[in-house]
Amino acid sequence: MTNLILKSVALLTLGLSFSQTWAASMCTETRKIGLVPATINCPSKSLRLPADLLGTVTRGVTYQIPQGTAPKEGWPVVFIYQGSFGLINNFFYASNYPFGIYHEGLLIQKLLDHGYAVIAPHAVAGSVWETNAPVFKTAYTTSGDYRFITNVLNAVKDGKFGPLNPNRQYAAGLSSGGYNTSRMAVSFPGQFKALAIQSASYATCLGSVCFIPENLPKDHPPTLLQHGSADLIVPWITAQTYYDRLLSQGIKTSFYTEPNAGHGWFASSPDRVLKWFEQNP
Repeated sequence: MTNLILKSVALLTLGLSFSQTWAASMCTETRKIGLVPATINCPSKSLRLPADLLGTVTRGVTYQIPQGTAPKEGWPVVFIYQGSFGLINNFFYASNYPFGIYHEGLLIQKLLDHGYAVIAPHAVAGSVWETNAPVFKTAYTTSGDYRFITNVLNAVKDGKFGPLNPNRQYAAGLSSGGYNTSRMAVSFPGQFKALAIQSASYATCLGSVCFIPENLPKDHPPTLLQHGSADLIVPWITAQTYYDRLLSQGIKTSFYTEPNAGHGWFASSPDRVLKWFEQNP
């Protein structure tokens, strides 16, 4: 009987310790007070990598690894791709930012607190990704994005961001970053375990102009799509069509629609993205 009680106490203590591990966040938050917005601030580091063949053009990468000792294989890593003109040069977010960007900050916090490194490559001049630019739709490997992202992936393997696991890479992004997240399935085969696309559709789509190929890559990663039913920038139907095409080819997918919501991250997005990545280790 005594041994049973001791075992029960030990299990309870272990459970509490586990909860406390995730509760200790490296990020700091402030609450909204009157007109002063709530904020989330996670410490970040930066690195510049080549974005052209000669290495004369570089772009920034904002990143952070979790606290504590990395697993033997290294930390799993999530690439966060910025939306249009939403340069992520640090991990500070306020609740009055447009397009629900504050929830992107909460997603970054949640990922770091649950043992995922976060890497946020910068789009060209902090503007938009080239994935759906007319000149690169059929010649993507000639784009600066392709060279830059290839260099970021190589930097992960080379340990330039710390002890990361190149066999457990994920990607998520909003709007232009969502299209670029889809691009990971098209032009970087076998590199990503799962994708989370927010308010966007297939890699070469742009707003209402959206043609999705009949045959998607056979190794297309499991893909979560989240979209507002009232999105006037990227019509909801474009994400629905992508989802239907994934389903028709037997590719693991999930589609969440936020009723009456427009273009942007939702309050529920961080939990859903984390759960999706955890379901696809």
